[in-house]
Amino acid sequence: MAKPDDFMDRFPHSQTSSLLGQTMIDFDRAMGWVRLSFVGKDTFQNPAGFIQGGILTAMLDDTMGPALWVTTNGEAFPTTIDLNVSFLASARPGSLYGEGKVIQLGKTITFVEAQLTDADNTIIARSTARMMKIDLPRRGASSETKMTSDYAGSGASMESTTTVA
Repeated sequence: MAKPDDFMDRFPHSQTSSLLGQTMIDFDRAMGWVRLSFVGKDTFQNPAGFIQGGILTAMLDDTMGPALWVTTNGEAFPTTIDLNVSFLASARPGSLYGEGKVIQLGKTITFVEAQLTDADNTIIARSTARMMKIDLPRRGASSETKMTSDYAGSGASMESTTTVA
């Protein structure tokens, strides 16, 4: 396993990952694997006192995306196309841990999976997803990316132009 400090200076953080208390614990680029921690805050509870399922889903999504990012050496970002979640146990506020793995890295579409556990290593939820891999421009290149939507039902498409300086 790699030491997160060696590679993580470039690890992108979003406001959502900050809200969820996301921290990279470990990764293995060759295996397409990451381990992260999250904080299940009291404010994330549903009326029954458990962490709301949508929050857990966001944690799983924020586990699978970094798996793709690490696997591509930080040269591609993921866009989730579809996401399936199975909830296996209730989660209480506290530390939660996500493990994500790239199952198949394609030219455009990547298959990923993740699981979320609590501090007692109880599996809280599992997920699978397909993600569109968006290649980032090489250093020294400029890039223009335009998203277009087809509302007739065939989904979104992306056009990208890269100019190498």
